[in-house]
Amino acid sequence: MKVVIIGGVATGMKAASKARRCDPDAEITVVEKGALVSYGACGLPYYVMGEVGEVSDLSRTSSGILRSPEYFRKVKNIDVLTRTMAKSIDRRAKTVELKNLATGGESCLQYDKLVIATGALPVKPPIPGIDLANILHLRHPDDAAGIVDGLKRGIFTRAVIIGAGLIGMEMAEALAVWGIEFTVLEMQEHIFPAMLDGEIAAIAEKYLRAEGIRMATAEKVIRFIGDRAVTAVLTDKREIPADLVILAVGVYPNVELAKSAGLAVGPTGAISVDARLRTSDPAIYAGGDCVENLNVVTGKKVYTPMGSTANKHGRVIGENICGGNATFPGVANTSIVKVLDLNIGKSGLTEREAKQAGYNYITAMTVGHDKPHYMKSAKPVTIKLIAETATRRLLGIQAIGEGDVAKRVDVVASILTRGGKIDDLFDIDLAYAPPFSSPIDNVAVAANTVLNKLAGRFRGILPKQAKELTENGQAVFLDVRTPAECKQARLADCGSIIYIPLEQLRDNLAGLDKETGTVAFCKIGLRGYEAARILEAAGIRDVRVMEGGLFCWPFDCEE
Repeated sequence: MKVVIIGGVATGMKAASKARRCDPDAEITVVEKGALVSYGACGLPYYVMGEVGEVSDLSRTSSGILRSPEYFRKVKNIDVLTRTMAKSIDRRAKTVELKNLATGGESCLQYDKLVIATGALPVKPPIPGIDLANILHLRHPDDAAGIVDGLKRGIFTRAVIIGAGLIGMEMAEALAVWGIEFTVLEMQEHIFPAMLDGEIAAIAEKYLRAEGIRMATAEKVIRFIGDRAVTAVLTDKREIPADLVILAVGVYPNVELAKSAGLAVGPTGAISVDARLRTSDPAIYAGGDCVENLNVVTGKKVYTPMGSTANKHGRVIGENICGGNATFPGVANTSIVKVLDLNIGKSGLTEREAKQAGYNYITAMTVGHDKPHYMKSAKPVTIKLIAETATRRLLGIQAIGEGDVAKRVDVVASILTRGGKIDDLFDIDLAYAPPFSSPIDNVAVAANTVLNKLAGRFRGILPKQAKELTENGQAVFLDVRTPAECKQARLADCGSIIYIPLEQLRDNLAGLDKETGTVAFCKIGLRGYEAARILEAAGIRDVRVMEGGLFCWPFDCEE
């Protein structure tokens, strides 16, 4: 059997390696337009920040061997043609026309099974001056090496990062490590716009600004200024000097080769594939950043380019082209990122996505430590859960904090993939010991809050909404923290605020207004909930709990 694979990074090389393990006699040829194969592109920001020693380490095995064409030939008996472009596919003749980019020579490869793993291309917005020198993407090891070289030689001293998504914010940490002046610009209303809802993003913004990261949201780039190289970025609000611009505004699927061959493209603009990752031609498979995936929550097709997904695709394809019957179930749109000491993760739908999909849903936002509070290493984690109201089906999670976010996100991702309910987060037997988690884990506490809401025992309100209510005189804040806590930080400019420590609340009920709405809060929300139950039992109406407490308050406080 002759197997030709177009694309030699994640999906392509994983498919080739899996196919070799399944069929030791197959003739496997990989065609790669670039000079490098099988590199970890997701590690590029970490090379810039110094976490990865050499850029070539991103192309090495765990034992330190460089994954070069020679390595694949000797170890796996796979032929890898670098600096070679696939020009066209003749599906009837089952051939691929090639062009050697080094010599200009052309040739043709015959295939029995073909794999398209052409990846994605970076979005290049049509902004005047976009072609000036030193306006760079971060998609290839050469990009990262060029940035590091410019930083080492002092050529880059002031930068602008355009786009506050995963790559943009990872590069913010990288440039912070180098100590140069930089600004992150985001056209949307908050950072991580595709990943987070506003109230979770606000926690990240507050933390990062306190750490000295300069960010501007709702600000649009109008033009790049410079003669040959960029010298400034002009926005709709100001001009920012810059000798380095990093474009991190997303990618789109590289599907031109597939389209020209007449293969079906889905509603997302990416190549359409079935569960076995076959295209509309049963002899041609496709995977990675050039294909669309099934969203396991909504059942709809989505475009979600991720390195983890690309590697899984490769394994499924490699098995199937050798006669297997492996399937790829889809994605929960799980992602995670670390910026400085802040961990941010998401799986499933955001509230915005749930609304767009037409779900009738309920949310809850809670704060707790990632392990018992008495452990010195305990760190906070904020969790937002989303569930379908009628069925209690879990729809999504967002988690943020200096604590262990990955564990909570991965637990929810597992349940989302199986179509589980919010109840499952409490019922599931999670590992417990004080170095790892509390007896009832954060994610189970968040699930219980959703269940309490569904049962009518918990009426929550987000901090921003609570501030608007109290400023308009529709409610008063009830702060049930201790006097010592109140000395450290208090709400500012928020209408009427009453201070009664929780342990004194039952003795001071007579003086409270039973008609005006009340928003009870504490540091993280638990005592606020206890206070709300006390007030409701005393006949005080319209009591709500500020979800996340003062910890999730996105505004300035009096200190």
